[in-house]
Amino acid sequence: MRLGVLDVGSNTVHLAVIDAHRGGHPTPMSDRKTTLRLSEHIGADGDLDAGAADALVRIVGEYAEFARTAGCGELMSFATSAVRDAGNGDQVLARVRRETGVVLDVLDGVDEARLTFLAVRRWFGWSAGRILGLDIGGGSLELCNGLDEDPELAFSLQLGAGRLTRDWLAGEDPPRRARIDELREYLDEELAAPAKALRRAGTADLAVASSKTFRMLARLAGAAPSNAGPRVPRRLTADGLRQVIAFITRMTAADRAELGGVSAERSTQVVAGALVADAAMRALRLDEVRISPWALREGLILRRLDTEMGGELLVGTR
Repeated sequence: MRLGVLDVGSNTVHLAVIDAHRGGHPTPMSDRKTTLRLSEHIGADGDLDAGAADALVRIVGEYAEFARTAGCGELMSFATSAVRDAGNGDQVLARVRRETGVVLDVLDGVDEARLTFLAVRRWFGWSAGRILGLDIGGGSLELCNGLDEDPELAFSLQLGAGRLTRDWLAGEDPPRRARIDELREYLDEELAAPAKALRRAGTADLAVASSKTFRMLARLAGAAPSNAGPRVPRRLTADGLRQVIAFITRMTAADRAELGGVSAERSTQVVAGALVADAAMRALRLDEVRISPWALREGLILRRLDTEMGGELLVGTR
């Protein structure tokens, strides 16, 4: 079947057109992506601002039409933390449905974590043993631990790179050392209890990090570039991450955008992303994480294919 997967994230709206069948490797056919940074357009009142809502409606409409012309039999459309957390999220979702015909299913944080964990498990396989998974989005950080395809323990914390940039580092370019220290202290406090619970759940045989943020940090630390392909093993060590933090925190966003592997739209968030990655690895006592090319989107596709044989679907499809 040909599936369209429309992902309204905290940073980007991404449409992937995938050819897939049960038991096979999902094959990307085409994709489109627009950077909206919805997480940075939540006002002091907690609402998504009108300009961002207008842009979201327009992009969803354009991408839904593209999916139809690309021959997609289904459009799986979902939204994550930015829309989920917005005070006017329901109104925005209703407007998207009314003006585009697209129903955006809102994933809660734990389901987001579970689906990402499924993708990681399928990528690394059963031989990986117990997996500890980390995923940094624009609005949230997901942490999981488990032996099976569904994690035994999953957390979704409001520690995404976009959210932290907006709440802690806005207007500081580069950020002041004192502000970085304050953010580090906050992250340590927020992660202490979840990390303790995850460690108690069982010692991981493999620690895996997914998401664009971790891939970007691994690239800055010397991992292979994306054009080397998804099957090239990539790692991020704690020492390498600390070295990355040491130089990117002294740079402006414009200078960071010139670094290999850092896109212009992510250059403002990479400092916050690096700090939460470092805090999570320290809290979980990890010296190294493997980088997974598969994450939430692939998890949704895999779960959809599983339903062909009567499996559970965590999010509706259209």
